Amino acid sequence: MFSYLLVGGWSVVNFLAATLALAGAPSVDAVLRFSCSELVTERLDPLVFPGAVQSPYLYQIVGGNMFNVSMDPNRYNIGEESTCTTYTFSEDFSNYWTATLFFRACNGSYIRVPPMYRTAAEASKFRQLTFTCLDTLYTRTGETTDMPKQPCKEGIMANVRFPTCWDGRTLNAPNHSDHVAYPSGGSGTFESGGACPASHPVKIPQVFYEVLWDTRQFNDRAALPWPEDGSQPFVWSYGDYTGYGTHGDYVFGWKGDALQRAMDANCDVACPTLKTQSIAVGNQCRQEKKVAEQVDGWLDALPGAVEVTGPQPGAGSGGNNPGNGGNNGGNNGGGNNGGGSCQVAKWGQCGGSGWSGCTTCASGSTCRASNQWYSQCL
Repeated sequence: MFSYLLVGGWSVVNFLAATLALAGAPSVDAVLRFSCSELVTERLDPLVFPGAVQSPYLYQIVGGNMFNVSMDPNRYNIGEESTCTTYTFSEDFSNYWTATLFFRACNGSYIRVPPMYRTAAEASKFRQLTFTCLDTLYTRTGETTDMPKQPCKEGIMANVRFPTCWDGRTLNAPNHSDHVAYPSGGSGTFESGGACPASHPVKIPQVFYEVLWDTRQFNDRAALPWPEDGSQPFVWSYGDYTGYGTHGDYVFGWKGDALQRAMDANCDVACPTLKTQSIAVGNQCRQEKKVAEQVDGWLDALPGAVEVTGPQPGAGSGGNNPGNGGNNGGNNGGGNNGGGSCQVAKWGQCGGSGWSGCTTCASGSTCRASNQWYSQCL
């Protein structure tokens, strides 16, 4: 039986900082940059699993203390009802959450990688979801769409850029993504003024944050051996080694007209029109866990008993695209449906290049491709 260790703990210098680039501003130098600390780490995802007391995966959540199992706007006014926030802009009670990262040792034991968040000084040329192997804390080149394969001197940075083009009609698509899009063209980015596609003509502000994972303690291969075949040993809390399923979630919770004031003022980092608080005060904002389970210390399984899927460390990846490498379609990956007897529950993975698990969705949902590497029952 595998054992898992979840390493938690934040300090004043370990923080998230989001960059909100303002659409319509004269330059993308018009940004809000702010730091925050962790609110709580637990298995809740009120966007994908609204009302569910437990979601399948473990997340780390930051922001206002109104975070709850539903975040129903008809029941809660997040910006008005929250009593504290972990952000330095004290009128922002929004919530962000991301999956957690684990290191898997060769003996099968797991330990959670401590997160370390920093401000994004500028957006790089890549506009979607990428990883950076940090040589220094200021490294902003060499982004990849999969996890780094080698030890990273100063840690691993996950870059989460939200879409910046809206269809102008839909507030939330059934799959939580089709109502927004990224700028068109291979070189078109929000930062460079890239045009929105005709299907999504309305520009919206860019939400972008960098998540730094402090993997330095795992760089000594003598103390903590890596897989002998050269593959990387990190796995996400949703059971993914590749990194292709990486994502971030956001629920708006600015108080009153605070964000509009900041946009009207074209704030550039400093924003006198907004109220602020110190990082020390933000660190005091915490929330009790709603999911009663052990997530710290040595664990026999990933939280939620999540099954690790896809290529395993030590099994070899055969190149940049872990998996069979022969299917570029997103829907059925390896084409293995478990002999036709298995079914994937709604929201579960059902395909993608390299996927060897079940591809048949349970009644009421359909397998839909999010990208070449990941398909989900929706």
